Amino acid sequence: MATDATPSPENLEKMKANLAKIEALTQRLIQAMAQKRLPNPAVEAPGIGLFAHAVGAYWREAIENPGRLIEQQATLWGKALKNYVELQQALAKGRFEPPEDDTPEDRRFSNPLWKTHPYFNFVKRQYFQNVAAMEEAINSIEGLQPHERKRVQHFARQLMDMMAPTNFLATNPDALERALETEGESLVRGLENLVRDIEENRGDLLVRLADPEAFRVGENIATTEGAVVYRNRMMELIQYSPRTEQVHETPIVLFPPWINKFYILDLKPANSLIRWIVDQGYTLFVVSWKNPDKTYADVGLDTYVEEGFLTAIEEARRICKVEQVNAVGYCIAGTVLTLALGVLAKRGQKPVRSATFFTTLTDFSDPGDVAVFLDDDFIDGIEEQVRRDGYLDKYFMARTFSFLRSNDLVYQPAIRNYMLGEKPPAFDLLFWNSDGTNLPARMAVEYLRWICQDNQLAEGRIRICGETIGLKDVTLPMFAVACESDHIAPWKGCFKGARMYGSRSKTFVVSQSGHIAGIVNPPNRNKYGHYTNDGPMRDPDEWMASATFNEGSWWPRWEAWLKRRSGKMIPAREVGDSDHPPLAPAPGTYVVESPSS
Repeated sequence: MATDATPSPENLEKMKANLAKIEALTQRLIQAMAQKRLPNPAVEAPGIGLFAHAVGAYWREAIENPGRLIEQQATLWGKALKNYVELQQALAKGRFEPPEDDTPEDRRFSNPLWKTHPYFNFVKRQYFQNVAAMEEAINSIEGLQPHERKRVQHFARQLMDMMAPTNFLATNPDALERALETEGESLVRGLENLVRDIEENRGDLLVRLADPEAFRVGENIATTEGAVVYRNRMMELIQYSPRTEQVHETPIVLFPPWINKFYILDLKPANSLIRWIVDQGYTLFVVSWKNPDKTYADVGLDTYVEEGFLTAIEEARRICKVEQVNAVGYCIAGTVLTLALGVLAKRGQKPVRSATFFTTLTDFSDPGDVAVFLDDDFIDGIEEQVRRDGYLDKYFMARTFSFLRSNDLVYQPAIRNYMLGEKPPAFDLLFWNSDGTNLPARMAVEYLRWICQDNQLAEGRIRICGETIGLKDVTLPMFAVACESDHIAPWKGCFKGARMYGSRSKTFVVSQSGHIAGIVNPPNRNKYGHYTNDGPMRDPDEWMASATFNEGSWWPRWEAWLKRRSGKMIPAREVGDSDHPPLAPAPGTYVVESPSS
């Protein structure tokens, strides 16, 4: 940052004009924020209620052991004073440079000024000292249960990330440099971005991750050819057009999650799992879920099982005139596919030949980072919210999952959009991530209470569709894919659930990368590899220690497994039949609907 630059009169006038624009935009911002819905601190992630509950243990420790708190504070004061003295000594010697920098590498602080400019270096060093002091204080708290300690650590980390100097204009050299270079225009654009985002979210702030004008569903993403061949209030069933002269006799019915939309599996031809499956010679059906509003308040897990899973399986069987299909469930859809398979088993029905699960948690005894949101305070807040609205607005789920990776999905995008005044990138994955869906009131609470919090499915005591089922009731051949760095469905949790299924034929694969990139991993990119192990599934660490690492995507391995369970080759099927005429071209109508509130 230049310290001797003198703005020209022309530049000063531009700066004054932009400052006036900022003042006007500030008034518009105030009006936008006045539209905010009735607050519910329990479900604001992170919110005051969650922070207060999480750090209460720290204050209890301070009251019970004040000597330790004083000792920790004295240590921090000493380090802060040393940091200040070193800076003063350097300046007193006429050196406009900071002392030696021993702070850890962190891409948030990539601007060279964090190392070379005394002011920014002082701020950075002090921030890392504060982080270290808070971590030490949290780790030294005695008498915490493991889950409570994890929760305190998580929300303390959220607080540390929130207070990073990069998140504030006065201590962000990138933003200050940009503001000077543009005579304040970057701040005007940034404030315009902020006002727009708050206006579009009815007074709430949800940081825009991708350029909303760059993509059109059905035009430049989700373009694989097919048609909706069945529709009810819960879903549209899409059958994709054949791309080979022959297909396997047994079709595939793929159930994506309904927390987001199905086209994560069909972003563009080069990375479309949907297109790739069709290219391998399979008849593929994909469910596109309805985005619910308050009229769906009474829809529960049983509704998803009966009117979603079981109906889609039955309609696919009718269209293809077969006895069985191969079923695939992704994330929450894999969990509820398990419920559906358990119900079918209890009813003595066998319309499914094999099941594949992508990043599916069925044992929530240790759900990873998500566990911090599964205590009563958060779920009580969810119940209050859905009683008020009739559904769980996509805003709350988006914030919750974003704050599991807050630097990547909240603070860095906010800096880019609001401080630097940049346009969000044209990135299809982030566009999809922002295209969220609501959850029906009853279903949201049942899933959180019964499956996530009470672990009824893993313990074999969940009551659904008139049947009491557990994982042992699923006995058909299964293929499960977990992802090594998944922060939503940790691979070890997926492993523990898969181990408990009643299936005698189990294949478990761990893909490199996370919840999305580990699944959307086409073979032509040769980007992420995967781990396999044909040995017994006893302990996840033991399994991984003896696993074989395989270069490239797991897709071909899965297809080889699936081929053996998909019957003979027959002439390619047309889309639909006389009883199932095409209702709309793929990707259908539900995927682009905006539900009324």
